Amino acid sequence: MKRRIRWLMVAFAASWAAPPAMAQDEGAAPIRPRPAEIQPLAPQSLLLDVINTGRRLVAVGDRGHILVSADGNLWAQVEAPVRSALTAVQFAKGGEAGWAVGHDAVILRTVDGGATWSLQNFEPELQRPFLDLLVLDADSAIVVGSYGMMRRTDDGGATWTQVDAPEVLEDEFHLNSITRLDDGSLFVAGEMGLLAISPDKGKTWIRLESPYESSFFGAVGTGGPGVMIHGLRGTLYTNRDPLNQRGADAWQPIENDNVATMFGSARLDDGRTVMVGLNGVVTLVEGRQIQHFRSARGTPLSAVIGFGDGLLAVGESGVQRAPLTLSER
Repeated sequence: MKRRIRWLMVAFAASWAAPPAMAQDEGAAPIRPRPAEIQPLAPQSLLLDVINTGRRLVAVGDRGHILVSADGNLWAQVEAPVRSALTAVQFAKGGEAGWAVGHDAVILRTVDGGATWSLQNFEPELQRPFLDLLVLDADSAIVVGSYGMMRRTDDGGATWTQVDAPEVLEDEFHLNSITRLDDGSLFVAGEMGLLAISPDKGKTWIRLESPYESSFFGAVGTGGPGVMIHGLRGTLYTNRDPLNQRGADAWQPIENDNVATMFGSARLDDGRTVMVGLNGVVTLVEGRQIQHFRSARGTPLSAVIGFGDGLLAVGESGVQRAPLTLSER
């Protein structure tokens, strides 16, 4: 069923993804990727993730759009080998090697800081999007997506193998987010309250008891082993040490009077956590104190980073810049 809010369908298709596709008819021609079209208005179109590589800003989004910028104001679209919606992008330390992932189980690779991209995986017949990724180093990365997809490479993407973690993946819940906490642990958040942690760089995974039975869309480290998780209807929880405090009661709720679902999050240099989501709502969290703001355009936002003296966010209306002295809602 089609939705009016198309950006939501693209950004978080796993929330209502179609069942896995039936095997392709014998003799049917394989679906081949088509390169993204260069479009002048791409910086104002639907964008789903953004990162500061240390060398430049890179944003990805609908129709295979990949944009780069040195200052966050002027953006240039670079060529991409697919038109599939790209949902996440991340780089290794140094800002040269990175990956982007998205719909049609797309995995793209760059080794020149995002100037050029090569296609490493394309499986449209699966009808399963990748939703997030975590780059461990220039050769290793983990990608996660719908129906329990979790694949890993340790050879720069020459091969991608499904991760063997039945305690996390057997329910085939959608995996919406993967991040690295400040103590080095890896953390996954997903559908139906799914939470999991790995103390050994993703070699083994531990399923955690969840305080919430609906979807989480993201997680962000809060220092040391601590983590903050966010999901539907403004749901917020923190845990100081989820690896050693695994019970549902170890998660402390943060009271939030705004029920806008939050999709993207980041920790700022000053220690505060920033989150963005529906209706252009920007949420700043310091300890247990919350401030809400609204972006100038008021349209849904999907990702945010601290940049310069303010914030840089992307979403339905493309790139948006804002100082930290946003007008309070």
